[in-house]
Amino acid sequence: MEEFHKVRRLPPYVFEQVNRLKASARSRGADIIDLGMGNPDLPTPKAIVDKLCEVVRDPRTHRYSSSRGIPGLRRAQANYYARRFGVKLDPDTQVVATLGSKEGFANMAQAITAPGDVILCPNPTYPIHAFGFIMSGGVIRSLQVEPDDGFIPALERGIRHSIPKPLALILNYPSNPTAQVASLDFYRDVVAFAKKNDIIILSDLAYSEIYFDGNPPPSVLQVPGAIDVAVEFTSMSKTFSMPGWRMGFAVGNERLISALTRVKSYLDYGAFTPIQVAAAHALNGDGADIAEVRDIYHKRRDVMVDAFSRAGWTVPAPAASMFAWAPIPEPFKHLGSLEFSKLLIEHADVAVAPGVGFGEHGDDHVRIALVENEHRIRQAARNIKRFLASSAKQPNNVVPLAAHR
Repeated sequence: MEEFHKVRRLPPYVFEQVNRLKASARSRGADIIDLGMGNPDLPTPKAIVDKLCEVVRDPRTHRYSSSRGIPGLRRAQANYYARRFGVKLDPDTQVVATLGSKEGFANMAQAITAPGDVILCPNPTYPIHAFGFIMSGGVIRSLQVEPDDGFIPALERGIRHSIPKPLALILNYPSNPTAQVASLDFYRDVVAFAKKNDIIILSDLAYSEIYFDGNPPPSVLQVPGAIDVAVEFTSMSKTFSMPGWRMGFAVGNERLISALTRVKSYLDYGAFTPIQVAAAHALNGDGADIAEVRDIYHKRRDVMVDAFSRAGWTVPAPAASMFAWAPIPEPFKHLGSLEFSKLLIEHADVAVAPGVGFGEHGDDHVRIALVENEHRIRQAARNIKRFLASSAKQPNNVVPLAAHR
């Protein structure tokens, strides 16, 4: 039977191949150290859980909630932006709660995209940045760029060679998967370009609080006048170790927020009210929980970089995010990221995310998530060291299982 139109537009889910191999290895009793999916292993802070338990006992909170977010939650997010970025937001018109930033991106795409609209999108990038628009009928023009002096010339080429003119530009800094960080000067240049060319900016700032070296990553909305063209998406998943709670936000341009809110009103009733109350409690906190999470990831990053280097795999230290963007070791580069990821599961009991899952320009890297404790990260390094040593001695014997099938 022929696949449906929207399903046909989506490529095979690369990560599913790794997940199947990982599940198969575990079924045989292998102890897989999973550094693949960015699924935080840290518990949600106790005070947030206690607030949830307190509120859930009130049966009045068991009814339908508010799709756009209860007023107290939207005020808490606006206050967070004022404290953290010095950005003033109207919680009634410039803030909407989402079921995580992923849902927010996908429904924003539904709200603003007409068939054939062109979207400028970095490559590699988090899959929903591109595929939210592809599922909405849009067309992606990929930009293989970093947040440096080459970014604006790449945008100019994108404008010059796109018909119709691009509708929107996706930004994601600190980046998933590359961990690159953008400066406020970079955002100033991009906002000026967007205003000049009448382009919407959609910024994913999910990792703003997980940074290690230097100043905290800025928000694009800190640029004067950015709110005229920009919406920014944030998430509580990593900042507060709340991935399963599915709580995020879109903030910024009133017209765009209104469009997203209207689409959402047809699709959901918002998160469970006790979750929203607990999320507001977290945002109104003193920041100690955020600092503790940041410190844990910082230590894991340092352990991973040191241990992997000793194992024979040099991994650049990420300045931010909970990921490292690791070049495939030279002897395996010809295999590509998917086959190399399979090798690590089969011969080292370590799972990573193949870079090609984030776009074709990521195929010479893999993404390493800092979602295991320091002991497990060191164990992963020992396993990899044995694998690299073994493959150096007997390179012909190290072949992905898929090649034998």
